[in-house]
Amino acid sequence: MRPLRGIIYKLISVVIFIAMSALIKVTAPRIPSGEALFFRSFFALPVILIWLYQLKELRQGLRVTKPWGHAKRGVTGAVAMLFSFAGLGYLPLPEVTAISYFAPLLTVVFAAIILKEEVRIFRISAVGLGLVGVFIVVWPKLTFFGVTPPVHAGPSETLGVALVLTGATFSALAQIFVRKLVQTDKTPAIVFYFSVTSIAISLLTVPFGWIWPTFFEAGLLVLAGLLGGVGQIFLTSSYREAEASVVA
Repeated sequence: MRPLRGIIYKLISVVIFIAMSALIKVTAPRIPSGEALFFRSFFALPVILIWLYQLKELRQGLRVTKPWGHAKRGVTGAVAMLFSFAGLGYLPLPEVTAISYFAPLLTVVFAAIILKEEVRIFRISAVGLGLVGVFIVVWPKLTFFGVTPPVHAGPSETLGVALVLTGATFSALAQIFVRKLVQTDKTPAIVFYFSVTSIAISLLTVPFGWIWPTFFEAGLLVLAGLLGGVGQIFLTSSYREAEASVVA
């Protein structure tokens, strides 16, 4: 394993996903999260297929040994994006990004519990500090359990926090499934079938109301999909190079 390379891949994916989220944020006032998920997943496929072609693995690269593992990874990842994209409609991007760091913190916990990875004291300390940071961001938005928020907070912001935290939880689970899959299947297969599963799930949201995007919105969503494809390749590759608790 090459932990340093895994960390670098993860950092690259984080930067790409922040840029992708910024594009989704611009469209969030009008475009439903399910529709955004469709664009994000569908237009990631050309990137993945071109990558497969360059690797000369269009056939071999898509073979899988654990279809149920791919299904679990696809569903949890798609649900994570649905909730996160929905949260972008209620909260500013910097706050969504900050709260989303709950995901890697949970990944460390899940890695210890589910994958039985050894988590040393400094990582546990980092998780504790991270949780404090997330709590500081979340606290002003709480309007339940008797908490009295500042005057600028409201129910919509509380809903946004709940959506992003839920998305982060599913995202952490998805990364655990990725870590398990990279031990048996190739990165192209993991990324490809995740996009296919996400497209299928996004289509289930059509009855809840999709709208015809403007040319500008469509352009942003297509670009978000292309970036998402690149980011997903780097993210999945990072879990091949290092343990989940390290990459997180």
